[in-house]
Amino acid sequence: MTHHYIACDLGAESGRVILGTLEGDRLSLDEVHRFANHAVRIAGTMRWNILGIFEQLKEGLRQIAQRGVQPAGVSVDSWGVDYVWLGDGQPMLTLPHHYRDPRTNTTYEAAQQSIGRETIFAETGIQFMPLNTIYQLLADVQQSPQVLQVATQFLPIADYLNYLFSDVAKCEVSLASTTQMYNPATGDWSTKLIEACGLRRDAFPELAGSGTKLGPLTAELQDETGLNTTQVIATCSHDTGAAVAAVPAEGDDWAYLSSGTWSLIGVELPQPLVNDTAREENFTNEVGYGGTIRFLKNIIGLWLLQECRRAWQREGQTLDYAELNNLAAEAEPFRSLINPNDPRFLQPEHMPTAITTFCQETGQAAPETPGQFARCILESLSLMYGQMLKTLQTLTGREIRKLHIVGGGSQSKLLNQFAADATGRTVLAGPVEATAIGNLLIQAIALGQLDDLSALRRVVRSSFGIETYEPSNREAWSAAQARFAALPTAR
Repeated sequence: MTHHYIACDLGAESGRVILGTLEGDRLSLDEVHRFANHAVRIAGTMRWNILGIFEQLKEGLRQIAQRGVQPAGVSVDSWGVDYVWLGDGQPMLTLPHHYRDPRTNTTYEAAQQSIGRETIFAETGIQFMPLNTIYQLLADVQQSPQVLQVATQFLPIADYLNYLFSDVAKCEVSLASTTQMYNPATGDWSTKLIEACGLRRDAFPELAGSGTKLGPLTAELQDETGLNTTQVIATCSHDTGAAVAAVPAEGDDWAYLSSGTWSLIGVELPQPLVNDTAREENFTNEVGYGGTIRFLKNIIGLWLLQECRRAWQREGQTLDYAELNNLAAEAEPFRSLINPNDPRFLQPEHMPTAITTFCQETGQAAPETPGQFARCILESLSLMYGQMLKTLQTLTGREIRKLHIVGGGSQSKLLNQFAADATGRTVLAGPVEATAIGNLLIQAIALGQLDDLSALRRVVRSSFGIETYEPSNREAWSAAQARFAALPTAR
């Protein structure tokens, strides 16, 4: 029997509407609509054009209906931490802030002083980053009190769009867990942190488990799109949660790397791992499908290369990613290394300059050509992966033999090989569309067409090709790892 589902997959650079077709144990994907997504700069702030995104998603749904297909389900996934405020009778009070907006620069430090890192981590198990929702909410308290006076509740981005689709306002737990306001041990919002932030408990939405059926598309949406039998489902609203669900793994001797703008590297655990060492190493406990825990580390990923490419484009030099990978392959090995998580790389005015400055400060030859910059970035990311796998083994007591790389970054054969070389482990690359696949197949579980997570991963293995990379050149990479470990703030 054939079943159809729609994944609305939102990233920080683009959004897609993907039609998935499940026939037996085989899933096929059809990207129906793609659109650009980026920050809007207005009145000194960075915002998301959330209504523009909504219109683009509706266009994708219309195109599917025009094909004569009536999918069983639809679900939105997105990045974490950002959110929309709703008011009484008002579907949106302000344009949502972008996580790179600098408004949290002061609240991030202030919260750690006033509430305490130990308290925040004990309550949430979430790593410390200025972009987390808790520091954005504190910025609202301090900078936008007039909004909070009329606000009834907030919803994270994907859950907000699911709300616009269904008129049901719930926050799915994988996305809730990215806020640093959710307690994974109790499975509820942290009352202690809500009170410490001066927020109202009723502003925090009702929680929903991964794979919750929210209801049909609203009558308005049915009229606009032509889809009249489609159920809205909160799958894993967080894109990484959906991607990890689609990792085609077996056993427990593996780690995953969701490779894209961010690199998220971790393991799947049955319960949170919240202790002093995890806090000191700044690891995070995010909720995955079926109540699992994504114990992981956020690393600035291909954002480094994306921002270099944008800088070169502004200067009249246009290079696509395939060309950059080819130039990197020809460049001198280990000429320059950076710590990807150095704060200067989060919001630089000019990424190549930020990389050059780091290299100069650390006594290294700075990259000079696009190929040298690209090689520096790919080698440095891979060395960070190796360092993080060692830490993961220490923290969890697991022996990690394989690294599954999923997401857009898994298309870089050079980065995949570097990752195998730097970690000394077998790398299994693919599928590229892990987030959309997880979104679609969790819908299949919710609607009774698949049994569980094991069945989901079996479908992934039978439907998509996986490339294998074995480690090589270990002596040179071991020497580079020692250099990398000595860089400032490399831990």
